[in-house]
Amino acid sequence: MARKAIVALILVAALGLMAFSGFKEYQRRKMQAGAQHAPEMVLVPDGQSPPANAGSEAANDGQIAQPQPMKGKPAPGFTLQDINGKKVSLADYKGKAVLLNFWATWCGPCKLEMPWIVKLRDQYKAQGFEVLGIESDNYDDDPKAFASYKEGVVKSATALGVDYPVLLGGDSISKPYGGLDGLPNSFYVDRNGVVTAQIIGLADRDEIEANIKKALAGGGQ
Repeated sequence: MARKAIVALILVAALGLMAFSGFKEYQRRKMQAGAQHAPEMVLVPDGQSPPANAGSEAANDGQIAQPQPMKGKPAPGFTLQDINGKKVSLADYKGKAVLLNFWATWCGPCKLEMPWIVKLRDQYKAQGFEVLGIESDNYDDDPKAFASYKEGVVKSATALGVDYPVLLGGDSISKPYGGLDGLPNSFYVDRNGVVTAQIIGLADRDEIEANIKKALAGGGQ
């Protein structure tokens, strides 16, 4: 029992270190890119609604509400190359509910939630649900540098068992999606192309599934 407790403590510590390291690395890269803004958090007391311009939802238990600036807006269109060299557009998925999951190979929290996303995609695919994994690291335009970048993405996706489309160069479309001040950053889009939820940071399996159902319900059949 003592050994199991020690192993459990080591696992918890390792997960915490991964999350912290991923966040610090993302902040470092954003600073290098000149990004200075951060998402606003709004504290909402029990029984009250947030200000109309707060850009966030009130948490029912009075905790800090997470900003969702894209919620209720059309998801910006884009075309990116996938890891197989094929051009993929958001418009290709018109009429489907889509999860746009922005992630990076160095992001520990991203890798923790992706296996859940794989399983939930398999579960809800028949209902018209799809996932686009959008790798959001910066890369050099030099062919050799791009090849190395692509190899790293493929290696990470394969290790995680990802079987949905993985797109490259997500940083190039970050501005229309609010700047992506944290990873993972997930946008749930309904059948009409409207964002029904935006989650910044690691989400648990139940939260991911609830947002998938919300996206499937939105926009009609």
